[in-house]
Amino acid sequence: MFSASLNLSSRMDSDIITGMNKEDYFIDCFSKSPFIGDDAAVIGAGKLKNLCVSQDAFFENVHFRRDWMSLYQIAKKAMLVNISDAVVMNAKPRYALLTVAIPKDYSRSELKELARGFQDAADEYGITIIGGDTIANIKLDISVTIMAECEKPVRRSGMREGDLLAYTGDLGGSLRDLGRLLRGGSVNGRSRFIEPVLREKFFYEAASSIRCAMDISDGLFRDLEKLHRANGLGFEFFRPIPKRVGCSGEEFEILFAFDPAKESRILNIAKKTRTPVTIFARAVRKPYIDICKANHF
Repeated sequence: MFSASLNLSSRMDSDIITGMNKEDYFIDCFSKSPFIGDDAAVIGAGKLKNLCVSQDAFFENVHFRRDWMSLYQIAKKAMLVNISDAVVMNAKPRYALLTVAIPKDYSRSELKELARGFQDAADEYGITIIGGDTIANIKLDISVTIMAECEKPVRRSGMREGDLLAYTGDLGGSLRDLGRLLRGGSVNGRSRFIEPVLREKFFYEAASSIRCAMDISDGLFRDLEKLHRANGLGFEFFRPIPKRVGCSGEEFEILFAFDPAKESRILNIAKKTRTPVTIFARAVRKPYIDICKANHF
């Protein structure tokens, strides 16, 4: 619970301004939350129905580099990639816990920028940040836990032979932009690699017609392997998909399967919510092997 017992100030520099150390200052950036301040957050019995909990790490020099993104962008993406997990489960995120390992040389203005990124993403999705933990570190490492309400979850399992496979959005841009960054270039702040675009309006409305789903975090081909393992089915592709598209991770678009009888409804919802949807394969009884290399760097 952003525990004061960590005594972060003794591990970071001794910058104490108006009696507040850096740990206290960072926690104070979320002071409007009524849950923060004790050793644990008391949410209350009956607050959430069918609690759905997800957690992802977002580590410097693994998922991002400091010269690629502002602290605001880093914090916001760390939240969004975790919110994506809740959305694709057909869950409504309600609360978040943050664990942040912070370099000791960060200034108060940098801490404020980091906190603002977390808070803006939380506000956008109606999430209350209820606590977490802070420690000193030599680099910026973030872990976010999302607690969501999920009355009718959509899982990775549930696909049947003959189902159609589809994904939202246009894939490939994240890998392309990562390549540019690795070569020393720059990318637009609206790049999906910098700020993922979630498809919650489409998915929440279409969920009742979807058999199984997951977000595309490791690349279409690799995530298809996860669906293959969960369902024991392979895929008949309607047209070749280039590796630059199929191996692009960090997309956070939605990969899903559905009964062909639901195609018209799903495409109508896609049109209504202005969500690009590509139907690319059919579930069949055959092996499947991912051809992509591991993501990250």
